[in-house]
Amino acid sequence: MLHGKVLVAQGGGPTAVINQSMAGVVLEARKFRNVDLVYGAYHGVRGIVNEDFLDLTQETSHNLEMVANTPSSGLGSTRDKPDLKYCQEIFKVLKAHGISYFFYVGGNDSSDTVRIVSEEARKAGYPLRSVHIPKTIDNDLVGNDHTPGFPSAARFVAQAFMGANLDNAALTGVYLAVVMGRHAGFLTAASALGKKFPDDGPHLIYIPERTFVVDKFLADVKATYDRYGRCVVAVSEGIHDENGVPIITKLAKEVEKDAHGNVQLSGTGALADLLCEEIKTRLGIKRVRGDTFGYLQRSFVGCVSDVDQREAREVGEKAVQYAMWGEQDGSVAIKRTGFYSVDYQLMPLEMVAGKTRVMEDEFINAEGNGVTDAFRLYLRPLLGAGMPDAYRLRTNTVPKILR
Repeated sequence: MLHGKVLVAQGGGPTAVINQSMAGVVLEARKFRNVDLVYGAYHGVRGIVNEDFLDLTQETSHNLEMVANTPSSGLGSTRDKPDLKYCQEIFKVLKAHGISYFFYVGGNDSSDTVRIVSEEARKAGYPLRSVHIPKTIDNDLVGNDHTPGFPSAARFVAQAFMGANLDNAALTGVYLAVVMGRHAGFLTAASALGKKFPDDGPHLIYIPERTFVVDKFLADVKATYDRYGRCVVAVSEGIHDENGVPIITKLAKEVEKDAHGNVQLSGTGALADLLCEEIKTRLGIKRVRGDTFGYLQRSFVGCVSDVDQREAREVGEKAVQYAMWGEQDGSVAIKRTGFYSVDYQLMPLEMVAGKTRVMEDEFINAEGNGVTDAFRLYLRPLLGAGMPDAYRLRTNTVPKILR
């Protein structure tokens, strides 16, 4: 067991439960006598390079618990994507501060950062235990049944579509909302959990795991509208054509790009507007409305899954336990056992780093515009207790007299 300091950092997009993992690391690490101090890096890897550290050893347990129940990243985050040179700077800082345990809470890129730092420490012969702690609302980390942050975001999406469906049933037309998910459609697919009755929306769900054909999309919308007199559609921001070209680049005259050169898919609301315009002009439907959930789904207060909270805390605790008692670096993974229970395993970093999980075929319907019961059974336990329900009046109609 190594003796020294602990450093924890948070990276990538915030979630509703990422602070549970941070608190889990801090509270668990403070139990071990071989730990001198517990630091938190302010704004992820950028904070490490800049030596912007908070001494979390001095933080009260009560306040840590309060922060744990607060959405978003309490330590701040960053979108920096470290390369080898960047990671060498990280390692230099860790070594200078006598860090023996490095915990990084994040997604695909974060796991790759941990892998590179771990390799640099090994090459230098420096005693460092590096553990990646899973986090992402996209649910796209390889080796995990699901990832902390996804269940709460999925709960928001399901409830948002439940409300949108009720609105659309009252004032009929076409409603379309774009949900986050560049490569994986798990979060968009979560919209299906808002359905109660067979004719409830979302009636159509489009995800990146299937090729998006505009003409087929319009035919689906028309068929649904003709059948129900309305149509609710969930669309993933990452929908693309048969060549992998994002649909937004085919419909828009100009597209924005982020700091990594990725096409800005849903942050501007452009995709929803463009698809709605296609429906209006080519199908002639007058009442068409579009939304983009954007950042709302990531850290929505008051819409957090209790299952997600518990597991996010436990992955932080297990990361510390693996680091203290184990002999290897790695990435903590959630594994489902039984109808609903989970266990935690430490996976080799190279099995997770830089890889992307997508929705399994068994979760997607044959038409490619919806999900299966297998997906509903997979997701429902993750949404937690107290999911709201929607009811409707029974149709005990009164006979007409004048007509």
